[in-house]
Amino acid sequence: MKTDILSGQKPRYEILDGLRGVAALLVVAFHIFEAYSPHPSLQIINHGYLAVDFFFALSGFVIGYAYDDRWSRGMTVKSFFVRRLIRLQPMVFAGATIGMLLYFFGAADIADTTVGALLFVWLLSCFLIPTTSSLDIRGWGEGYALDGPQWSLAFEYVANILYALFIRRFPRWLLAVLVVGAALLSLDLALDVDTLGFLAQREKERYTFIGGWSLASTQLYVGFVRLLYPFFAGLLLYRMGVKINAGRMAFFLCFVIIVAALAMPRVGIGANGWTNGLYEAVCVLVVFPLVLMIGSGNGSMGCRQLKLCRWLGRISYPLYITHYPLIYMVFNWRRVNADLPMASHVMAGVSVFILSIGLAVACERLYDAPVRQWLSRRFNRKHTG
Repeated sequence: MKTDILSGQKPRYEILDGLRGVAALLVVAFHIFEAYSPHPSLQIINHGYLAVDFFFALSGFVIGYAYDDRWSRGMTVKSFFVRRLIRLQPMVFAGATIGMLLYFFGAADIADTTVGALLFVWLLSCFLIPTTSSLDIRGWGEGYALDGPQWSLAFEYVANILYALFIRRFPRWLLAVLVVGAALLSLDLALDVDTLGFLAQREKERYTFIGGWSLASTQLYVGFVRLLYPFFAGLLLYRMGVKINAGRMAFFLCFVIIVAALAMPRVGIGANGWTNGLYEAVCVLVVFPLVLMIGSGNGSMGCRQLKLCRWLGRISYPLYITHYPLIYMVFNWRRVNADLPMASHVMAGVSVFILSIGLAVACERLYDAPVRQWLSRRFNRKHTG
């Protein structure tokens, strides 16, 4: 954790910033491999989708750290929302716009999509408003057809609203009760117990945390379950102050754990599918909180490692929210060029991976950082606290 005394800002958890970037890179690789996977159980980086649950845990911890003490110093609900909008919304606009442009200029067959419909879907996407099936212009069953990962940002906003309106006032014991209840829902999802009757429509996604990306009742249930435990467990961990000091090995240890957890092959298939659900439940309920405790435990870093973590932290959100329009191109390119040799497909995948990072770096430096700085000067002075 690096202290910034001169700026008056709170110290940052540099290791957690770096881990967010590592998880974002794994998500990009996961989605590229997804375009070539014959079946979800055979996919490389098989559990890459669990990065979303890790992001939620990181967000809960960071929200508590950044804002818990500000309420007593006069911060209002309005000023909290202004700060969160400034942090998140510029890149939402960027992701939606990149998705629209790539959709229009050859990344998809738009013969059945009018320009008016495309612009309307883009406008909804800019404000994280999910579409119904009648506006699913891509036909993938997503609520955000131009930039699929926006579904998790919508749930992030839900968590922020719940925190600001209600849960910030929870004492630790009541927050712990909420977290335990959310853990039981996580087990219900992972083990396909289906206590509340929302999971009957799941087929390929049984015994996994996959889902949350549309307005269908099953998807909404999955999304809320995936949000509640990790986000508020992260908040609880911050308030409890439970940390593990791993010294100079902290970042490396967390890196290995996250990569191993997300890259783990499918654990069980068929009648043994429940073992995969159990594995994922252990990752979400135990492993990710453990990583938070190590990553926030004052582990020391060398200069190069510190620079790497800062760089990864800066590009993590732009990378996550802008890469998926490029993934749509990968799916389309693979379909059109299925007969090309494997070397061509490998080159295409590597190129998209590098391009995704370059796009994220450009967005962060040329758009996100300056826009947020301008918005902060323009609005935060009116909402201090």
